Amino acid sequence: MGFCVTFNQFNRRLHLYLALTLLPWIVMYGISAIPMTRPSLKDGMYNDNPSLWTTRSEHQYERVVPDGISRDEMRQLGRKILKDFGIEVRSTFGAYSLRKKRLTVYASDFWSFTRITYNIEAQHVKIQDKQFRWSHFLTGLHGRGGFAHETPLNYVWSVLVDLVALGFLLWIASGLYMWWQAPGVRRWGFVALLSGLMSFTIFVLVL
Repeated sequence: MGFCVTFNQFNRRLHLYLALTLLPWIVMYGISAIPMTRPSLKDGMYNDNPSLWTTRSEHQYERVVPDGISRDEMRQLGRKILKDFGIEVRSTFGAYSLRKKRLTVYASDFWSFTRITYNIEAQHVKIQDKQFRWSHFLTGLHGRGGFAHETPLNYVWSVLVDLVALGFLLWIASGLYMWWQAPGVRRWGFVALLSGLMSFTIFVLVL
């Protein structure tokens, strides 16, 4: 006797297993959105609160930073500065000119954050480590982009995020199909769907 699965059965199972597979990602994005929307909880690399940083070392240092340096060139310069001080890039790194005559280079992963502040005029470098904070960990998870960070695991992370986004769309589509196949709940389904669409549209138009 052959085993036959109808489309409705397949759709219900798809919806169920997508929910179970996506559960860690849904929880992560839901929880990490809280510090993302509250500046008091979001501790980025630009937060200079002394209580958040521990100075590892300070050095006299000289390296030419050309005027009008491009973003890519600044990134490559940041890599050289990290190498000069023996700081390993485990996950992501970058370089930014936050103020004139000051270059900031950082290396970070989900758990740690190290920055090098190079005062170009004074030829002085300060290396600091940021204390672990859950807000930084969560916002790092939420905002991590991997294709720009050159390491294999970052690429894998980005591919997974793309697959999760596709999974969300399939989960929504399978849920809508299940709702439409249940006439007894269509009215309340319309109320829920329209309420969500209206609230979203109002905020998009007004904010």
